Amino acid sequence: MQDKFTDLYDFIDFAKANKKYADSTADNLKSALKIFEKELNEEELKSIDMVGKSIGEIFRSLVIANKDKSIVSLNTYKARLTKVIKDYKRYGAEPSKIQHWVAKTRKSTPLLIKKDKVDKNKIVLSKSIYAPVEKHHKITLSFDYGNVEILIPKNINVKDAKIIKNIIDSLIIDN
Repeated sequence: MQDKFTDLYDFIDFAKANKKYADSTADNLKSALKIFEKELNEEELKSIDMVGKSIGEIFRSLVIANKDKSIVSLNTYKARLTKVIKDYKRYGAEPSKIQHWVAKTRKSTPLLIKKDKVDKNKIVLSKSIYAPVEKHHKITLSFDYGNVEILIPKNINVKDAKIIKNIIDSLIIDN
């Protein structure tokens, strides 16, 4: 009896149930099967071996039928299909062999690596603009042409006040 293409779906579910494929991997493999299944003729649907032998021709027709998809993603689907066929031939034909299948486990990487946590030398691009309110009078005035903000120290002396007044007087433009 020949193995049908649809047997691959059952194999993926079986492997997923036995923790040989992660959920996301199983879903990705099934999506690859669905894409290729559309391009198979009736004889290829009846034989996994025939699909494996004529994968090049099937892939060419898949590329022609899916011009809107990138060749990189189509190659990924092709790799997934060949992986399922290879795994099926190894473990799916005889389900008892699946117990000897050593599934690849991915090592999770932490989001932050310890060396990334080390602070780099701080570079000061400008002086801090932070000034406590208790040490200054802040005067904000609104005019037709915009706003004016003046910060004056609380303990200003008469000499410094006159300097500030003279600077403001020098800004006046007579019209």
